[in-house]
Amino acid sequence: MYKKITTTFNESIAKFRSTEHIFMVIVAVIVGLLGGFGAVGIQFTIKFFSRLFWGIGELEVSYILNVPLYLKILIPTGGGLLVGLIVYFFAPEAKGHGVPEVMEAMALKDGRIRPRVALAKLIASSLCIASGGSVGREGPVIQIGSSVGSTVGQFLKVNAQRTKVFVACGAAAGIAAAFNAPMAGALFSVEIILGDFGVAQFSPIVISSVMATVVSRHFLGDFPAFVVPAYHLVSPVELIPYVILGLLAGLVALLFTNVLCFFEDFFDDRLKLNGVVKTVIGGFLLGCLGLLAPGVYGVGYNSMNIALLGHMSWVLMLGLVFAKILATSLSLGSGGSGGIFAPSLFIGTMTGGAFGALVHMAAPALTATSGAYSMVGMGAVVAGATHAPITAILIIFEMTNDYKIILPLMISCIIATLLTTKLKKESIYTIKLVRRGVDLFRGRELNVLRSLKVADFSDKNPKTIAPGLNFRQLLEYVVNNPNAVYYMVNDAGVYLGVISLQEVRQAILDQDDLSDLLIAADLATNSVPTVTMDADLDQVMKLFGHTDYRELPILDDETGVLVGSIRQRLVTEAYNREVVKRSLGAEITSSIQVLDKVEEIDLLDGYVMAEVQAPATFIGQSLKNLNVRSRLGLQVMMFKRRSPAKEGEVVKYHQLVPGPDEVVQAGDRLVVLGRSEDVDILRNM
Repeated sequence: MYKKITTTFNESIAKFRSTEHIFMVIVAVIVGLLGGFGAVGIQFTIKFFSRLFWGIGELEVSYILNVPLYLKILIPTGGGLLVGLIVYFFAPEAKGHGVPEVMEAMALKDGRIRPRVALAKLIASSLCIASGGSVGREGPVIQIGSSVGSTVGQFLKVNAQRTKVFVACGAAAGIAAAFNAPMAGALFSVEIILGDFGVAQFSPIVISSVMATVVSRHFLGDFPAFVVPAYHLVSPVELIPYVILGLLAGLVALLFTNVLCFFEDFFDDRLKLNGVVKTVIGGFLLGCLGLLAPGVYGVGYNSMNIALLGHMSWVLMLGLVFAKILATSLSLGSGGSGGIFAPSLFIGTMTGGAFGALVHMAAPALTATSGAYSMVGMGAVVAGATHAPITAILIIFEMTNDYKIILPLMISCIIATLLTTKLKKESIYTIKLVRRGVDLFRGRELNVLRSLKVADFSDKNPKTIAPGLNFRQLLEYVVNNPNAVYYMVNDAGVYLGVISLQEVRQAILDQDDLSDLLIAADLATNSVPTVTMDADLDQVMKLFGHTDYRELPILDDETGVLVGSIRQRLVTEAYNREVVKRSLGAEITSSIQVLDKVEEIDLLDGYVMAEVQAPATFIGQSLKNLNVRSRLGLQVMMFKRRSPAKEGEVVKYHQLVPGPDEVVQAGDRLVVLGRSEDVDILRNM
């Protein structure tokens, strides 16, 4: 009975997976809802633990000032102990800010994340934040959502490509629900988690982001994360201070990244103690720092709102910049659990506010108050630290619902990003992976054309002309050879230039006056990029992007002799074939596992993968003699052959990838790939 139910369930899942668009949309909705509940859940969990530790649901500086000194140290220390126990004995992936772990899973593990990570991250981060840890809740909700997406993908047994899309859906859901910002959530996932705006499956990510926002708004209300007065650009002259703010924010973002890396290295490599002891030390040091600067406890949204309203002195804001950098580095470096997004917002708010207050004091008639600079600085530091300016701009816009400050925001964010990427290649997310020896760009090939060479797609016989050919002869040649491009070479075959059909057409207008004077050399140009046979198609496609020509000459690298040409159409077709091949390959890898449960899997455009009992006429013959591909149009992918078994034992099969001389034996089952109607013919033989 159980086996029958399992088989029926697997067959239903397989049929559901074959409905490409409906399947992706429905799963995106499910992941979005679960990610939204995860984001809401962590907020309620943080408030629960905060009341347990401090007696208040959300930490505020005015409240903390009245807390006894010993509790300000004891509570973060105790929180560090609890977090350390969870991280080091239940799920090490919950350590730190979470986003690098998601990026690593996407690049190197086909999007696979252990299901337990979601629960561990939820509890560990809630304890860390509630006990005063200087971290954010956005990183945890990203990792929770990503873990949910990965778990759903693994449960449905989808291929690696789809699993990655579901992980991205979960990440988008988390950030959207955390900030009540659906578009920012979707773009964060594409810009940071996937790292590729060319993603084919963007719709599911948007759907998940929207669904998570619906859940968040239902439980938490439809309010922006920060309520600030309406700021605007007071004077065009004010753009100059915003340019300076962008540079300043970039430097602060670099400082934050470097200090965080220093403390991570110190606790991981230099401090030879048990992991739980390290988190306790981190909590104790944070508590001591909180005695001097209570604003560093927790997420810090309350202090940020005060700065955004312009009600904080520039001296205090400047001090909080460095205090928050140190506090967050201690919390995360020692092994705590939480995000760096909210601390980046906090640091940016204080950086912009301190700078804006000084600017406003210097030129009050030409500049806005410090609150406007706090808002712009908030986005600029995030952009500089994460190397994701588009996400930073959109997330500030959606969090504040104020578009009047968008121009200064764009200027500062772009400048901060340009500065940080120039001075440091890696972002605050990717640098952690690089220090582990993980290179994301080696782990995944971003351009499928890099593996394809020009030599395999070239035309070895391009149309050539001599430089001394007169116009009438050239025109006759063009009429008889309707090409778009003609290559001019000398007697030795050395390339001299290109004549396009457009130049010939233009000359026709003046042929009555010039036909006896023009020669081929007068119409040729040598400004067209050239390639060699060993170049890859990625380089060729980039060259096509810089010229109006749709065909490029191929030269011998040493002699300059024309050896062929390559057309853009052929490069595009090669790209499409390679994408389909890789997608099909990933689908086949996943489908072979599912064939243990069902006998046929739908693939692409009427093609199926099926497991078929070898016909009696095949027994004793080799694949070479059977010639299944020519006779039936089927590709034999694998044999499933019975393993030796004693009487009464369950029959088991082992997989065998056959060569052309492999002989079919009695009882063999063939895994074949082809059209459904051809598979049916094989079954009935």
